[in-house]
Amino acid sequence: MLNVQKIREDFPILNQKIHDKPLAYLDNGSTSQKPKVVIDAITNYYNWYNSNIHRGIHTLSEKATEAYENVRKIVADFIKAPDPEEIIFTRNATEAVNLVAYAWGRKNISTGDEILLTEMEHHSNLIPWQILAKEKKAVLRFIPITQNFTLDLDKIEDLITSKTKLVAVTQMSNVLGTINPVKKIAGLAHKAKALFLIDGAQGVPHSGIDVANVNCDFLAFTAHKMLGPTGVGVLYGKKKLLEEMDPFIAGGSMILEVWQDRATWNKVPYKYEAGTPNIADVIAFGEAIKYLQNIGMENVRNHEKELTAYALKKLCETEDLTIYGPKNPELQGGIISFNFSAKGGSDSVGIDIHPHDVGTIVDQEGVAIRAGHHCCQPLMRKLGIPGTARASFYIYNTKEEIDQLTFALGKVKEVFARL
Repeated sequence: MLNVQKIREDFPILNQKIHDKPLAYLDNGSTSQKPKVVIDAITNYYNWYNSNIHRGIHTLSEKATEAYENVRKIVADFIKAPDPEEIIFTRNATEAVNLVAYAWGRKNISTGDEILLTEMEHHSNLIPWQILAKEKKAVLRFIPITQNFTLDLDKIEDLITSKTKLVAVTQMSNVLGTINPVKKIAGLAHKAKALFLIDGAQGVPHSGIDVANVNCDFLAFTAHKMLGPTGVGVLYGKKKLLEEMDPFIAGGSMILEVWQDRATWNKVPYKYEAGTPNIADVIAFGEAIKYLQNIGMENVRNHEKELTAYALKKLCETEDLTIYGPKNPELQGGIISFNFSAKGGSDSVGIDIHPHDVGTIVDQEGVAIRAGHHCCQPLMRKLGIPGTARASFYIYNTKEEIDQLTFALGKVKEVFARL
């Protein structure tokens, strides 16, 4: 079990009040807070060894290069990648997916080929494939969701055909919290000789992943949702695939030799890391991973299951509230999306409360949640709603903060009952 109160001491931002109320930060699906060791790592880099990497022979450059490259090893160990050279640093998970769409997709997708996604994908794992499909005259197909907000596994084998060249699936829905059986889907994709990409932006921070065991071909995730800084993402790719792909962004560092009319490319992973990278934040990301490893990802997951079970119980007791998700902590991560209605004034007419209004009112009680379509507009249309309010949990959250949320939702009802 986590010592949550001890953990909270490591996060300076949590020790404040919002509108004279204790901050209950329940927007971790958007971005997580940062422990002091991560913040200090950024400061230490700029204070003591700020220098460019891979191109200097002086002491500061060598120290910065060593620290930066050590994080590649830390990331590889965290996701159980066989080789640190299979780890590419990007700006975010979105860029990681785009890298695959451009560098692999434009070389391997042709007219009539099919790319299989799901109905719960974030725009980051949808729009790059829309653009590629339009350019290459390929076809996008979608694994549907069931009434229980899980993937319809019975439909997958029918949807994966000899025309399927890529299956790209979120590890965990950022709206529904649904955890998808990525290992099973990887097996079905490979059986059809298709490649398999995982969008791990939500899943990796909460349960980790073993890429060798899952046998995915690509994995995209991001630092800022797992205690790290913004501006750092990761693409894992099997080395053979990365070596066969063309560069994504061209310029310095990604070259081996250059003439006026031609160039040769650097080896993997540097072929995909053009220009000066986000050195300080990559180094700080290493500290974030070590922090999570010290806690243990199994403990992280168990804490979230406990919080999710408690939150589901409390929210299900709240009248006029609709929850979108499996409502089962074993099948979902620490994300709960919901909408709210209220009985209006003297005529008792029901009012659908917009998620933005919910988010604004609970903020007055010190509670930070997300409100909107969460970059999942096709899913919202599938659900027949404009958006949801979303509470999402992480290692420093407590049951008391969930109580604070439910109290704040009572305030929402009070406001709209007067209308």
